[in-house]
Amino acid sequence: MDLKGILAISGHQGLYKLISQAKNSIIVESLTEKTRMPAYASTKISALEDIAIYTDEEEVPLKVVFKNMFDKEKGKQAINHKASNDEIKSYFEEVLPTYDKDRVYVSDMKKIINWYNILHQVDLLNVKEVEHEKATEEILEK
Repeated sequence: MDLKGILAISGHQGLYKLISQAKNSIIVESLTEKTRMPAYASTKISALEDIAIYTDEEEVPLKVVFKNMFDKEKGKQAINHKASNDEIKSYFEEVLPTYDKDRVYVSDMKKIINWYNILHQVDLLNVKEVEHEKATEEILEK
């Protein structure tokens, strides 16, 4: 699962793919609508590959959370991100049981579930790649 170049832009719904750089901005394309727009330096832009979730022990990269969701759903879409707060919390507890309940808010969980569903919709959840990366890491650690 390669999250490189996938961006979340504050004030804009959905996820975007980095297309190119302009003089004072970057050009991004919506993953779902395929429309392009500039994103300026004054806009808060988050790369999904840089996001990690707080747990009781350490921070877990977002791609690991997505893999857990993919495994739980057996390759299908996750629950709706507009479900009740209790449903969202219990779902997230199943996906990442050790998440830090004080620092991970329901709004964060909803974003993650929404992002997962968007990536699933546009067929960008390549879990075999994650399994290969884990196997490679285990070999390198030995």
